[in-house]
Amino acid sequence: MAKTKVAWVTGCTRGLGRAMVGGLAARGWTLAGCARSEGGVQEVRSAVGSPHFFAKVDVVDDAQVAEFCAGAMAATGAPDLLLNSAALMNTPGPLWEVEAREFSDVIDVNIKGVANVLRHVIPLMIEHGTGVVVNFSSGWGRSTSPEVGPYCATKWAIEGLTQALSQELPPGLAAVALNPGIIDTDMLREAWGEEASAYPNPEEWAQSAVPFLESLSAKDNGGALSV
Repeated sequence: MAKTKVAWVTGCTRGLGRAMVGGLAARGWTLAGCARSEGGVQEVRSAVGSPHFFAKVDVVDDAQVAEFCAGAMAATGAPDLLLNSAALMNTPGPLWEVEAREFSDVIDVNIKGVANVLRHVIPLMIEHGTGVVVNFSSGWGRSTSPEVGPYCATKWAIEGLTQALSQELPPGLAAVALNPGIIDTDMLREAWGEEASAYPNPEEWAQSAVPFLESLSAKDNGGALSV
């Protein structure tokens, strides 16, 4: 009998993360996920049920990430697929009007949070001998727009971080940066308001994105991909 595939998802309670959890679970994957909202984690846990593992975690806190990874490893085993989708968007505005605290929060979650997860998951994948890391980028990781400078900076950083990581991984593993396209998420509504409603919602996006994610393998290492 084929082994059940395992995916770990950050930012699992909202937007694309929540949609991927639902889509992958429906296709028979075993999930582990984390997010900062206790209520959101409880909702996902109730909706998806067992044998999955979900926990309240702030990815900015390396100790919390380490604890989550230990718990997820015990519950599901090493992930075949890591989906780093947790992210923050800055309140739109000129760069010089973005408060220092807000700028730091965006940097901390979108870059340091990803690095914290990688620090603990990559060794598990190396020991497992296989695994695909998907670091969520953006169209704003390959182009820019006004008033989202901090967010653009983080997603350009994710592109570079992922390329460097792909050159460090042993055979059998892969790291890719993924631009999910324009999706009607809460995050996009922060930037575009009601204009975001012209685009697919996360569940619609997941219908094509989840099969695409399932198809990724070691041959995709270093890719700057788009759905």
